[in-house]
Amino acid sequence: MDRETRTLAERHFRSLEGRVLGGGAAPARAAFIAAPAAFSYADFVRGFLLPNLPCVFSSAFTEGWGSRRRWVTPAGMPDFQYLLDKFGDVIVPVANCGVQEYNSNPKEHMSFRDYISYWKEYIQGGYSSPRGCLYLKDWHLCRESTVEDLEDVFTLPVYFSSDWLNEFWDALDVDDYRFVYAGPKGSWSPFHADIFRSYSWSVNICGRKKWLLFPPGQEEALRDCHGSLPYDVTAPVLLDARLYPRFQHSSPPLEVLQEAGEMVFVPSGWHHQVYNLQELQAVQREISEWKDSMPDWHHHCQVIMKSCSGINFEEFYHFLKIIAEKRLLVLGQGPEEVFKDSPGPGLGHQQAAFDVSRLVEVLTSLITHPDFQRVDTSTFSLRPEELLAQLKDAMSSTAAL
Repeated sequence: MDRETRTLAERHFRSLEGRVLGGGAAPARAAFIAAPAAFSYADFVRGFLLPNLPCVFSSAFTEGWGSRRRWVTPAGMPDFQYLLDKFGDVIVPVANCGVQEYNSNPKEHMSFRDYISYWKEYIQGGYSSPRGCLYLKDWHLCRESTVEDLEDVFTLPVYFSSDWLNEFWDALDVDDYRFVYAGPKGSWSPFHADIFRSYSWSVNICGRKKWLLFPPGQEEALRDCHGSLPYDVTAPVLLDARLYPRFQHSSPPLEVLQEAGEMVFVPSGWHHQVYNLQELQAVQREISEWKDSMPDWHHHCQVIMKSCSGINFEEFYHFLKIIAEKRLLVLGQGPEEVFKDSPGPGLGHQQAAFDVSRLVEVLTSLITHPDFQRVDTSTFSLRPEELLAQLKDAMSSTAAL
């Protein structure tokens, strides 16, 4: 990130004054980015990251990936034999697309070899199987494989090199949000927004995908009479005005057809359904009837929130602290130093300074949140107020440069 882009980004977030992007209708079509040489990191920040708009990158952006060379046959089909030789004995998670379990699908685990065998049988059966339509999804290939197995599977695009979630998990070395999905025609992912309403990006190695994307806020018109979001936004039941009283006021989604090699950017908070958390407030609503009789009610809310969304307030602070310490280290090295822990070329001094400004805003909001104030922070290695003071000092010093 250069200084001009950083200044633009900071001005943009100041202009929001706490408002969340969203509420408008989806654009008529997603912008298509054809040539890598003509599209810089600054272009992406200005054109898509800040306005929170989706886009599609052409296959030219991924033509050097090892997965595109080795995982696909000349006919454009998955190279089952290569993949079996490489990953046959790996245990992978598989979802049953034909069974609804809450607003998702039940999962089982099987060897990659068994899944490929099922996939071949599914194709031979005319894209049908007594076992249903099984979809290999959320496979942590990068986390679970050796360097030799990966063989330059992918190269991190510079546009997504500022990735707080994966940077946090990489620091702990226990998890990540880098997934592989693979499945036959007819496999799909139900309606959802990405973890913590973060942005995401997805590359098709082969085949095609159809995306239905809804801007932040548009999902509200899709809630049923109980306030729940639908499992399938194309289901005829949504036309029942008694069950979905606001559906008639909903706007059509942005539809994207993603071809082989293309990369889709899904902005923050955009709900989507693709063919191929319970938040704290929701937890509190569901168990509110026990608030007066349950000892440590707020603590139980945190436990349930972690169980459903994977994180609670204490862990969210720890997440912010790890990112903050890394950015403070960069700023301490001076503007000419390179971010040594950077996964790509996008995280220099200006990016670190911008991230610090965002961390100050998020941490300030967290500290003042009444539910976070009930968390015992006395045992934290660095108290939230102390970390906030360090970040503010760093901001002042950076602004003086």
